[in-house]
Amino acid sequence: MNILILGSGGREHALAWAVKQNPKCDRLIVAPGNAGIAMLAECADIDILDGATVVTFCEENAVDFVIVGPEAPLAAGVADACRAAGILTFGPSAAAARLEASKAFTKEICDACAAPTAGYARFTEAAPARAYIQANGAPIVVKADGLAAGKGVVVAMTETEALAAIDDMFGGSLGEAGAEVVIEEFMTGEEASFFILTDGVNALPIGTAQDHKRVGDGDTGPNTGGMGAYSPAPVLTETIQNQAMSEIILPTIAEMARRGTPYQGVLYAGLMIEGGKARLVEYNCRFGDPETQVLMLRLGAQALDLLQACAENRLSGAQVNWADDHALTVVMAAKGYPGPYEKGSVINGLDRMPEDSRHMAFHAGTAQRDGVIVANGGRVLNITARGATLEEAHHRAYAMIDLIDWPQGFCRSDIGWRALPK
Repeated sequence: MNILILGSGGREHALAWAVKQNPKCDRLIVAPGNAGIAMLAECADIDILDGATVVTFCEENAVDFVIVGPEAPLAAGVADACRAAGILTFGPSAAAARLEASKAFTKEICDACAAPTAGYARFTEAAPARAYIQANGAPIVVKADGLAAGKGVVVAMTETEALAAIDDMFGGSLGEAGAEVVIEEFMTGEEASFFILTDGVNALPIGTAQDHKRVGDGDTGPNTGGMGAYSPAPVLTETIQNQAMSEIILPTIAEMARRGTPYQGVLYAGLMIEGGKARLVEYNCRFGDPETQVLMLRLGAQALDLLQACAENRLSGAQVNWADDHALTVVMAAKGYPGPYEKGSVINGLDRMPEDSRHMAFHAGTAQRDGVIVANGGRVLNITARGATLEEAHHRAYAMIDLIDWPQGFCRSDIGWRALPK
């Protein structure tokens, strides 16, 4: 098969790595890719938000299968354009991708299918939103309705912080994404990620993970796009997974189909676990980042078979073959992230790293200039390792980090702390 993956981050590097392991893959292209991806696949500089451009590229390069990585091309209808052209595609339609592209739409779906989630209210003007916060107090969660590149959610621990978020969003800082705001109840408990493949009818759980959103050790400091993750997530027990499937995931899939917008692709459910029960925090319509890095290291070559079965509506006969292992990834970011940071610093030591089924340095924000790898983003590297235990995976990942010479970078030292032996 000739396969095209859309995207340029650590998630897409991990997907490309797993797909490349499968003997079905004859030619692998990633658009636009990054410096790490270029070491294992062809990279193509095309506009991945333009469906017509993607279709033309596929036709010119005899692409058999398109895997859409980020949410933006899905919301822009790129998967729809590819399917309309007869190209096998993994990823939901633009209509179905509203589960991520609109927080208010997700709440409508939860209401319609009685899926447990946080209480909420919707607003299109600042004054009533501010009044609602003043009436309910803090902590409280303020979310921009639309896609905001990970910057549209404020978990406000004080009323002042919540009101500032309202003024910021309605003030235009997030553009159209902040034209409507959803204010939610602050849920307590432990958050984890649950990943399910669905062809619109059938659903197949493919793994659990736990992300670390805060920039500092001990989950301190501002929220980020994710500073590390591990899989599996012990908090998502088999009992809780079954409850989430029966009360949240399957009802959502059925409601989407009932509305004439069946969901095909990966459904990434952020869940809050408390008292042995899960409630939905949010849906994402694509694989998580950095959770994909640990999932793909554990899944390996079978990932392609599963994605293809999903795209071809064959999930009813598919199964996941899990090894009894653990994986952990540590994000190395540019100093200053998630605030202002500099690009262009040279990263040395990557050539000293082991790269095999148990050790991978997935690139996120990198570029190659004058024969060297340089930082080209906020989150730059995802140092990922597998082990028989989480402790072993943790040790291997941080041993890899010790080989890297990058004074302008930093990472958390405690990824996996919730599940590691105390």
